[in-house]
Amino acid sequence: MSDRGKSSGNRGTQRGGNNSRTRGGGRGSSSGNQRGGSQNSGAQERRPRKESILDLSKYMDKRIHVKFTGGREVTGLLKGHDPLLNLVLDETIELLKDPENPLRLSDKTRDLGLLVCRGPSVILISPLEGSEEIQNPFLQE
Repeated sequence: MSDRGKSSGNRGTQRGGNNSRTRGGGRGSSSGNQRGGSQNSGAQERRPRKESILDLSKYMDKRIHVKFTGGREVTGLLKGHDPLLNLVLDETIELLKDPENPLRLSDKTRDLGLLVCRGPSVILISPLEGSEEIQNPFLQE
């Protein structure tokens, strides 16, 4: 007969096991310094929190200009924001496109009031105060 049914006291060592390992000491155990899982030991060094690239808090309650994917542009008072670049704008005005040339803005505007902007659709944020529009030096007419 085979040794298959006999108990020899070396349970768990047949498949590359370890004699010091007890039942349940394999994968997913919380013993030792193993890979996997998220054991936070007090000895781990803490990483500093990542800071946002944009500090929009200095533009709170100031007028900003925002460009979105799809070509829309608005100006409004920044009332709130979060790390995902979701914005809350008040007294918002949309700058409408020229119907004959969609790459240029027309003089027409549309009042939108309070606006909540999704961060993933924001392309550009620019403060209106302290910046001025100049002629494009590369535009050939």
